Formats: sequence, structure tokens, C-alpha cells
Amino acid sequence: MQVTSSSTLTILHDGQFWIGICEHEESEGYGACRIVFGATEPTDTEILAFVCRSWSALAFDLTEDDALLGASSLLSHHNPKRRQREARKLVEQPGVGTKAQQALSAGYEARKVERKADAREARQADSERRFELKQIKRKEKHKGR
Repeated sequence: MQVTSSSTLTILHDGQFWIGICEHEESEGYGACRIVFGATEPTDTEILAFVCRSWSALAFDLTEDDALLGASSLLSHHNPKRRQREARKLVEQPGVGTKAQQALSAGYEARKVERKADAREARQADSERRFELKQIKRKEKHKGR
């Protein structure tokens, strides 16, 4: 079994900071992450030290290429008119430019969904805790204490 893997690091200036777009592509999918280097341009030795020291610790959100393009939604319905409508919407909607930017936005969306789920669970746990405290308080009142 042959596994192909490709990694790139692109350094650019966004107007305020020097940032690096780290891209990693494997047979499982494609992932990207964004690293901020700071206000001064990083030297070659700093970049090499960064790659050697922390490339393996980067959090690449590996996603399937079809998920980035939205093609999986076209396969979910069998109605040809609906597929045509979905295809037209995909073509007309302004997409994020590069594959790396699409992977970054997909990662942001995934983290947003996780963050919302965690907040919902915490809110529900807090509500249950307050309800239990209120029930205990009512029982204590009923006992006359």
C-alpha cells in the first residue's frame, strides 16, 4: 500500500502581521492551519526552527475534498430538479478562494458546532443544578427549618 503525503508552508504578510498557511494533504484528505509569526518578517532560520520544532504538533483538520466543495449534498437527493437547483446555488454562491482557505473555514465551522454543543450542555447542567437546589430548598422549608 502506497501512502502519499504532501506538506507546504506559505509565508505572507496580511497588512499587519506575517502569517503562515500550513497545508497538509494525505490520502485521507486535506487540512490546513494558520500560524501568526508576528509583526517582523521571520528569517529563514526562524522558519526552519518552527518547522522542525512544531510541525508535528499543528492541528490539521483533515477533511475530504468533496466536503470542501459541497459535492456530497448533490448526491443525497434523487430528484433531478432539486439537484439542478442545488448545483445552481453552489455555482452562484461566492466561495472562499483557495483550497487552504476552504479547509480553514471548514475547521472553523466544525469548532463552532462543537463550541455550541458544549455551551448547550453546560447551560443544561447549570439549569439542572439550580433546579435541584430549588427542590432541596423547598423540602427544607417544608420541614420547617
